[in-house]
Amino acid sequence: MAQAQTVPFHRHPYADGGRKQMLIDGRWVDAASGKTFESHNPATGELLATVAEGDKADIDKAVAAARRAFEGPWSKFTPYERQNLLLKFADLVEKHFDELSTLDTLDMGAPVSRTRGGKLRVLGMLRFYAGQATAIHGETITNSLPGEIFSYTLKEPVGVVGAIIPWNSPLTASVWKIGPALATGCTVVLKPAEEAPLTPLRLGELALEAGIPAGVINVVTGYGETAGAALAAHPDVDKVAFTGSHLTGQSIVRASANNLKRVSLELGGKSPDIVFADADIDAAVPGAAMAVFANSGQICSAGTRLFVEQRIYDEFVGKVAEFGKGLKVGNGIDPEVQIGPLVSQEQLSRVTGYFEVGQKEGASAVVGGRRLTEGNLDKGYFVPPTVFANVRDEMRIAQEEIFGPVISAISFKDADELVSRANATNFGLGSGVWTRDVSKAHKFAKAIRAGSVWVNCYQAMDPAVPFGGYKMSGYGRESGIQHVEEYLNVKAVWIKTA
Repeated sequence: MAQAQTVPFHRHPYADGGRKQMLIDGRWVDAASGKTFESHNPATGELLATVAEGDKADIDKAVAAARRAFEGPWSKFTPYERQNLLLKFADLVEKHFDELSTLDTLDMGAPVSRTRGGKLRVLGMLRFYAGQATAIHGETITNSLPGEIFSYTLKEPVGVVGAIIPWNSPLTASVWKIGPALATGCTVVLKPAEEAPLTPLRLGELALEAGIPAGVINVVTGYGETAGAALAAHPDVDKVAFTGSHLTGQSIVRASANNLKRVSLELGGKSPDIVFADADIDAAVPGAAMAVFANSGQICSAGTRLFVEQRIYDEFVGKVAEFGKGLKVGNGIDPEVQIGPLVSQEQLSRVTGYFEVGQKEGASAVVGGRRLTEGNLDKGYFVPPTVFANVRDEMRIAQEEIFGPVISAISFKDADELVSRANATNFGLGSGVWTRDVSKAHKFAKAIRAGSVWVNCYQAMDPAVPFGGYKMSGYGRESGIQHVEEYLNVKAVWIKTA
């Protein structure tokens, strides 16, 4: 396993160990309780910031501010004006992108090569949603009623949005929630993950600089069980947009029942990634490997169930293991590092626990399968790329979301039987198919019950293409025009003219 060399201590202007407040109604404020929590670099343990710990009282204030903005000044902004503000916001994000991407790296550990590599996607999303602001429209509908009755529809913003995001990609996740809300005329209370709150707070600063009115974007930091739960249950929130675990998603659905608020959920996955013997092996090996190892496996749509046709199984799994072994693990601030730390001690315990589970169930770790503590790695939460071979469908490592750089390699012989095996999961977020056979590609693209099917690639994303899940992976879509529709109500209007 290649390991990074020691890199110099990195000081960031927004992660200097100081105190960070919340953004409510255009002002920076402490938590009503006065409580704070600490944010640490998962690679080094260094203190990045002391952050305001919001709870229900702060959520109440933020929701009230969002309501005032929604019903007041923000409601008077034309589509063009909202578009213009989103474009100004995008320009500021572009201007400060290196700073923002580095902040992501420091706060949650992803290699800076990855966080900076997301530039086109982040900016593309903001500008895509800006474009959508002026493309929202209803339609005229010919009805069959007697007399002269004109009927048409209006599309209107749902109102106040409670946006709850995970820690695995703070910048992207924030933009994914803020963009469609502002494009449609909604207002937002954003609750970042407590593991990585700094980038969303810095985005709040840039939003104010862009001229987005007070109360349109509010950022309340705190814990999921307090601030997040209060936001999900708040009676004056019209919609909750959540990305995270399916267990928390279930809690949010239950909490939403008090006012039947709209809910969209982008949840976890246990995605099948299928490699046929006729695949381009040179392309499939790195593709299948990075479908899991990227971001240390902390990606909801990671292709963690690697189905490989029996006659190439040993060769292919061996090559994936060798590929993983060659990836450089270390502090993500080093531009040569490819695999950073897990986000927290809790996540480290979870992933290493599955190392033990897999071996007890009879799987064998071809590579990895242990915590890394050599040299300067002992200060962080590092695990290497791990490949389990001889995995059976019923094993826990093949059924449960690990959220780490862990591949469960499963052999198959019967392609027809494979469809049911691939679909034998509670989840349905992503999936992959590697083959040169076009007919086979189309067959499996249709048969797999998942929101995305990548053929001869993995994790391809574009602002114009919808992303979301089936089954326990949630409902609703992000990106594309479908995403914008999630933030709109449709009103029917009838006018009797004669």
